[in-house]
Amino acid sequence: MSRLDTLAVHAGRRPDGDTGAILTPIHQVTTYAQDEIGGPPAPHTYSRASNPTVAALEERLAALEGGAGAVCFASGMAALDAVLRRLASGEHVVVGDTVYGGTVRLLREILSRHGVLFSFADASRPDAICAAITPQTRLVLVESPANPTLKLADISGIARVCREADVPLAVDNTFLTPHGQRALELGADLAIHSTTKHLEGHNATIGGAVVVRDAEDWLSWLRLARKSAGTNLAPFEAWLTLRGTKTLAVRLERHAQSALALACRLEATSGVARVLYPGLPSHPQHALAKRQQRHGGSVIAFELAGGKEAARRFVKALRLVTLAESLGAVESLVTHPATMTHAAYSPGERAALGVTDGLLRLSVGLEDVEDLWEDVRRGLVAARGVEACA
Repeated sequence: MSRLDTLAVHAGRRPDGDTGAILTPIHQVTTYAQDEIGGPPAPHTYSRASNPTVAALEERLAALEGGAGAVCFASGMAALDAVLRRLASGEHVVVGDTVYGGTVRLLREILSRHGVLFSFADASRPDAICAAITPQTRLVLVESPANPTLKLADISGIARVCREADVPLAVDNTFLTPHGQRALELGADLAIHSTTKHLEGHNATIGGAVVVRDAEDWLSWLRLARKSAGTNLAPFEAWLTLRGTKTLAVRLERHAQSALALACRLEATSGVARVLYPGLPSHPQHALAKRQQRHGGSVIAFELAGGKEAARRFVKALRLVTLAESLGAVESLVTHPATMTHAAYSPGERAALGVTDGLLRLSVGLEDVEDLWEDVRRGLVAARGVEACA
């Protein structure tokens, strides 16, 4: 039972010992009875440390990523924070130059106050990562595809650099999940997820996870960090995510199929300055995508020629796609990164990374692709009015 689609349904699932229920129960409980003072360690003692429902999800996520273990958290940012908090004052992390704005905010406004050092490097070039590593570097952190421009990191190339430098590599695998990209098999030591997105898949929970390839010391650290900070995932959220992962394979395949169809149409439409989608041959890293990804994923980035006003008109005209922050769920969502997810970057930084005022990020859901295209086309017609007045 080693194939991913089967693991998504069965890993971590056992009939309940008391009732025979085939679904993992929601263990909505605070504390657990212990046999005696000083007795053998119990599997669970207090739900801030561990919980049976959460443990079942951790077993499934580790199986899906092919890792030695997983630790779940209250959010994707809590998961990332636990990873970064392993760095002591004066230690350094190399970060891919295009990452989620919340990651930048965490580093600049929180961790830097505690002496953690960081610098950005072009994750599409392993040599740039190599050049950024210093004697103080204790971690390399990249996203692939990166949010929001879908820039890819050469994971296996960076992994070779990290092994030579004896520095662990963490890959945020949220956009593709293990269904679309095998980050640990490509050489990453840690795979980080916002389980909020594709893994749960229904816009119903906030959650995060870190899957560890084989380093027991990382598992121990992550469990300690979660227990100490109280950033544990709640059992109901874990149960919903367990249910969501069962349909991961069929959802991701449909997401990617529809996203590619829409990306192709957008690319052929006037008023669209550029389309960024790894599944398109026009993507500058399409060859890398074919090597390290199973498909292009559910997210498309595209830039409207009319800039911010065109983006505003586009979004205003939509009837089916919703303006909202998030991605990877059954409903299609559109985001304006410059004012939403990546507002933590300065205007100059956004410009350098290609996060322009006309850039939109479309998370393609499970609606009929023709209905989605009709809605997108309605937005494009509204946006073209800006060009006519320019």
